[in-house]
Amino acid sequence: MKKKKILFVCLGNICRSPSAEAVFRGMVEEKGESHHFVIDSAGTSDWHRGEPADKRMQKHAVKRGYNLTSLSRPFETEDFDKFDMIIAMDHENMEELKKRAVRKSDLDKLYMMTDFSRKFKYDYVPDPYFGGDEGFELVLDLLEDAGEGLLEFVNGK
Repeated sequence: MKKKKILFVCLGNICRSPSAEAVFRGMVEEKGESHHFVIDSAGTSDWHRGEPADKRMQKHAVKRGYNLTSLSRPFETEDFDKFDMIIAMDHENMEELKKRAVRKSDLDKLYMMTDFSRKFKYDYVPDPYFGGDEGFELVLDLLEDAGEGLLEFVNGK
């Protein structure tokens, strides 16, 4: 069986996309499907290259049982060839990904995380960086909800 390769993308790759990576990884591990997936995250900027996730995001994620272990890396055009799905956290990052697409097939790989939401009615995952605790909790709520929908989608359910 061919592995499903999924890349989550936000601006700096220190809050939302590493959290999406950890949440989704946790879901596939819980279902015993880890061997069917390659899961990663990146940022449309390289401002935080090599840095771990934001400490506040890590603190909130750990409370829910998620360990944010990835280091920030910038999105590269080659990621279009490496991944089956590239999932943006917000509209600005989606537009940036569209600008970087080389072929129409690249565009076909782009999704918004909230495309997979089931309970919440947000059309993007808001950046919690400049806010308080409630913003980090909201991000995790949205990612858990959309992550479940994404897992159903990739498994054809």
